[in-house]
Parts: sequence; C-alpha cells; structure tokens
Amino acid sequence: MSSRLARSSALTVVALCSTLIVLPASSAIGNNSVESPRLHEIQGSTRISPFAGKHVTDVPGVVTAVRSFGKARGFWLQDPEPDDNPATSEGIFVFTGEKTPDVEAGDSVRVSGDVSEYYPGGKESGGQSVTQLTKAEWTAASKERKLPRAVTLDGGLVPDEYAPPAEDGGDIEPLQLRPEKFALDLYESLEGMRTRLKDAPVTGPTSQYGELWVTADRFENPTPRGGTLYGAYDQQNGARVKVSSLLPSAVQPFPNADVGDKLRGTTAGPLDYDAFGGYSVRATDMGELEDNKLKREKTRKQHKGELSVATYNVENLSPKSEPEKFTRLAEALVQNLASPDIVAVEEVQDNTGPDDDGTVAADKTLEKLTGAIKEAGGPAYEWRQIDPADKADGGQPGGNIRVAFLFNPERVSFTDRKGGDADTAVEVTDEDGTPQLSANPGRIEPEDEAWKASRKSLAGEFTFRGRQVFVVANHFSSKGGGDLDGDQPMDGRIQPPARHSEPQRIDQAKLVNSFVKEVQSVDPDAAVIAAGDLNDFPFSPSLDALRDDEALSSPMDRLPADERYGYVFNGNSQALDHALTSPGVGGVDYDIVHINSEFHDQASDHDPSVIRFRP
Repeated sequence: MSSRLARSSALTVVALCSTLIVLPASSAIGNNSVESPRLHEIQGSTRISPFAGKHVTDVPGVVTAVRSFGKARGFWLQDPEPDDNPATSEGIFVFTGEKTPDVEAGDSVRVSGDVSEYYPGGKESGGQSVTQLTKAEWTAASKERKLPRAVTLDGGLVPDEYAPPAEDGGDIEPLQLRPEKFALDLYESLEGMRTRLKDAPVTGPTSQYGELWVTADRFENPTPRGGTLYGAYDQQNGARVKVSSLLPSAVQPFPNADVGDKLRGTTAGPLDYDAFGGYSVRATDMGELEDNKLKREKTRKQHKGELSVATYNVENLSPKSEPEKFTRLAEALVQNLASPDIVAVEEVQDNTGPDDDGTVAADKTLEKLTGAIKEAGGPAYEWRQIDPADKADGGQPGGNIRVAFLFNPERVSFTDRKGGDADTAVEVTDEDGTPQLSANPGRIEPEDEAWKASRKSLAGEFTFRGRQVFVVANHFSSKGGGDLDGDQPMDGRIQPPARHSEPQRIDQAKLVNSFVKEVQSVDPDAAVIAAGDLNDFPFSPSLDALRDDEALSSPMDRLPADERYGYVFNGNSQALDHALTSPGVGGVDYDIVHINSEFHDQASDHDPSVIRFRP
C-alpha cells in the first residue's frame, strides 16, 4: 500500500487560517454527539460507520470537490492528516440536498452534522452504502489549501480477488476491510477520497447519462477490440471503474468515447458509489480523449448454397422511434449483416410504442422496418409474428414487446398454417416421418408459468433449397426480473450476489429444449436453430438447460474465448445473445458483428450475430 499516504493517529493537526492548532483525536459529548472526530474514525474499518446515527461536531478537513447540480448536491471532505490504517477512508461526502454549498475545492472547513449510511437504489437492492454527513453546517477556516494527494488506481494496487468471502447470501458489511486482498474492500477503503487514473483505457462507451467505464489494468482479460471480457462468474474484473464528471459542460464537455479509446493523462476525483454501477470516480480532472478509431464490423455474404440466420435485439422499436433508428437498423441488416435469409428480431413494440392504450398489433412497426430495409437496398423481407396479450409479456410498460421473424422470400419459403395465437401452444406432429408444426408460427407453451411477464418463444418452420429448417426466436426474461426480484449487483454487499431472475430463464430454456427434442423425436437429423436474446451467459445454468442432452450446441464456443461477447454492461464485455444449433445443422460459421455495444452512438444496445451453414 505504498501509494497511500502515511498516516498518524496520535494527534490531529489542522490549519485554521495561518495558525496550526493541535486538537485531540475526539471527545464525546452526551450519548449521541461526538466532538471533533477525524474522518477515519467516522468511516471506521468496516463498511458501516461506527458513528452511524450520531451527531458529530467540528470535523476538520479540506474540501476536494463540489457537486453543484441535481438533487444530491454537496461536497467531498478529506482529512490531509491520515492515520496509518489502510482500511479506514480519510474522505466523506457532505450532503446538502438541492442546496449548492458555498465552498470550493481547497477550502479548509470544520463540519458538524449527522452521520448516516445512504443506500443508493434502496437497501433492498443489495447494493452497498455511502457514509455521509447530513443536516450539515460548516465554518471556513482557510482557503486555497493544497489538496491531499490522490491515490493512483492501477494494476499493482487493485487486488486480483474481487469480493471477500461470505456464507451463501451473506452480508459482507460487518467484515473488517482487507484492501490489500479484495478489490471491493480497496474501493470501500477509499470511499470519498481523491483517486486518479493515468492513461485509462475505455472499456464501456459513453452513455446517454454522461458516464463511461475505464479499467485501471489494461491486462485484465482484454478483448481484441479494447474491452474487458466477463468470461465467468468469478471473473468480475475488479479494475473496472466508472467515470462521471463534476465539471460544467461549458468548461469541459464530457468525452464521447468508444471501447478501445483512452483518457490520456490524468483523470482524478473523489471515489463514490452509486446504484448504477458501483464505484465511480467523480472527475474534477478529466483526461483528454484519445480516439482509437474503432470500426464497426461487417460480416461476409452467405454463399448461394448457405442459409444465413441472424438474431438482432432492436431495443424497443416502434413507429414512435426516431426515423434515424429505422434507417440505421436497416442499413446494418443490409450492409453489416449482408441481408440474412432469416432474422429473429427481439424487442419489437406494438404500433403505438410506449403508449399504454391497449394496442397490441405491431404490423406498422414491422412494415416500417421492412420498408426501410428495402430502401437501404436490401431484400423485400416478409415478416411473421404473434401479437401478445396486452401487458402480458413484460418490457417497457405499454410497449408489448415481442419476437418476430423477418425472411427473404427469394431465398426461403414459409408455410403458413392457421392456429397461431397468443395462448395456443404449438405442437409438433409426425407427418410420415417429417416433423410439422401445428401452427406456423406458433408459441412454445405460452400458458406455462415460466413465461409469466416475459416474452414467449416463437417457433417457425422454413424451407431452404428443399430442406426443412426450424427456427425458434427467443427473448428470455430480463436480469432485472419480471414479477421476480432482479439480480443483486455484482458490486453489492451480498456476496456472492443472488441471481433471483435465473430460475425463470432456466425454466424457459427447459421448455425450448423440450420443443427441440420433440422435433428430433420425429427426425433426429432435423435442422433446428434457437436464436435470440437469452439474457444470460454462455457459462450459465440457463444455457446448460437449453443444451441439455446435446439437443443443441453453441457454435459461439468455436470462437476464440476473448471474442465471445456482443453486449457491454458496466464496462464488462459479455454475451447475452446466442444462436444454438441442433446436430442436424452441420458446418456452422458463426459471427458476432460488433456494430453497437462498444460505441457511444448506438442504434441498439446489442450487437447482432449471424450463423451460416449448408442444410
């Protein structure tokens, strides 16, 4: 811990104007008030302050940063005279609500207020707390003090292990912090303190909220395009840190960064924790954007005898979406995906989008999309889908998202059969040794509890060059949960975090797996593809359930391990979208086409993927 400042706990020294006054470490006043404690005493060596619920007076420190916007205004205070315990933070946030505090960085002040633990997102979410001072009053002692030296976050400081061990579902709050051993403990020991990163590589692009993700260790599970791969539940990549800015945009606009870019120079500010990604550097100094000029990928065109099947989550698409979104999605399908023969499309909304007016039809949405594709020089796609019952399938309220098929009738044919509706389960019949769907398209067990508040999987029967091909379009339940509680955060106080939404996806996967086996019971060599946004990882129990008994396999596994991703969340490159194939589908060429997730300018938050094979 050589990068931390030396600490001394014997005496407290603070400058009042130009005079040095020696204060005792602390003294109690009554049962619920403490006079002149130091910040390391308030923070303590666990995640919860030993002073929580108490009133403290005359807490000395130097203002290091001010948040002068939003509903959570205030300032960060840091003690320039640290103790020698690396587990105790020397910083804290002083909360002033919607009132802009009348302090500036460099002010030496004494603060009185109530010590509290604030849980961003609510304690029930499983996140960690932020120790802060509320109902605060302060007096200025001097101005233009030198700021405490920032702690440099780098690969040598951040431990390889992510979180301290706890019993299953255990709360790590009572545990003593071990910042030399665990990344989460290190960040907690720096809560509220000035930190900095040098030449930080961007691993998560700038979001609409003016945030991005960087890594303090460029060697931690890198992807070929500059990201950080999330390849296992115990591969959390603890060197990731979020960056937001405390600087007015007029002074320094927030950079529009893509994965693989760099914040050249120093990015520095107090370390904070929030509900949308965990630990964050609130930058008072922002490195200069170095553009790595990341390119959007293009896949090759399928050969004449190859069938290409793609999956693409178009992120809440409706006629209410901006016209540019339709244009960009269409151009991507034509130019970047080379006009796939069949496309499983997810997050198609109804004709009135987020308006909760009882509309469930999506014909206008799909007509607008297929029209844009034709204008972009693509084929005259036809489409098939089944309208859901109103508000039964989750997603954006009123949007009635669903999966749908697009297909090029010049390359494949679709045999329409009556009977497909929101509630009727598709059956597989045996027609002289040939499997046939009772409804085409048809939903897989739509009344099963596994699909509650979630999209129902849609099966379609196609013919390509005389060969029958079955495609199942999927959009499994979200990690945010449907009617269930969402998954607990990776960076939260419950370790390991509970994956509350997982059992529903496992049950959904079992239903799709059973459907595939029904087709194979009629024709063991049937060509079946299950594609879509499965909202889960290649190494998850959900994917294991989908592949059960080798009914399906994952051609993604043939890619190099560091290329298996198509979504970026909190700076982690990960795989949520999949295309699995039955043994009857041989010689699969699989490609994840990176055009969205790594870029700040996105048509969707997902990258599409495509498989090609010769039936």
